[in-house]
Amino acid sequence: MTARTHDLVAFASLITVAVIFPPKNINVLTLVGAVLAADIGALIPDMDDGGNRLWHMLPAGEKTGRVLRNVFYKHRSFTHSVIGVYLIYRLFSWILPKFLNPAFINPNIILAALMIGYISHLLADALTEEGIPLLWPIKISFGFPPIRSWRIKTGRWFENFVIYPAIWIYLVWFIDLKKDTLILLLKSVGK
Repeated sequence: MTARTHDLVAFASLITVAVIFPPKNINVLTLVGAVLAADIGALIPDMDDGGNRLWHMLPAGEKTGRVLRNVFYKHRSFTHSVIGVYLIYRLFSWILPKFLNPAFINPNIILAALMIGYISHLLADALTEEGIPLLWPIKISFGFPPIRSWRIKTGRWFENFVIYPAIWIYLVWFIDLKKDTLILLLKSVGK
């Protein structure tokens, strides 16, 4: 999937999870941080690719990205696996409380949003021809549907003209369907 599709899938996933499991005592900074964290989480798995958008945002990121691309050898390595999910969760559950002041922003909600974005990325990539190496370093790719030729080709017409608009349609439909819950959630922000 392309970065813009991952961004939208992460946002749709965050909205869906927020309606199903509404956060308690969320403030504006945490809300904005959660949206940004979901987007960043959706891009983290592709950091094994030296051209990832996140590398361009970091100081000396492009050079670091090129070096790491040589370390990982190929795209979709450990960052697309169960080990990657665990390591990213552990890393950010350790880092976020050290950098975020809980008096202003809830690190647990930020961590949850980041992981929602990360996992949404893996689920979206499982729909592509390449699938994902869930059991990395074992070289087996998992995807849905199981027949590889039925899966999506990244960046091609089906993703751009069917999948991407379908996610927008889902998002508009879901927001309309759950607008009362979302309004209550937004009203509770800052209280």
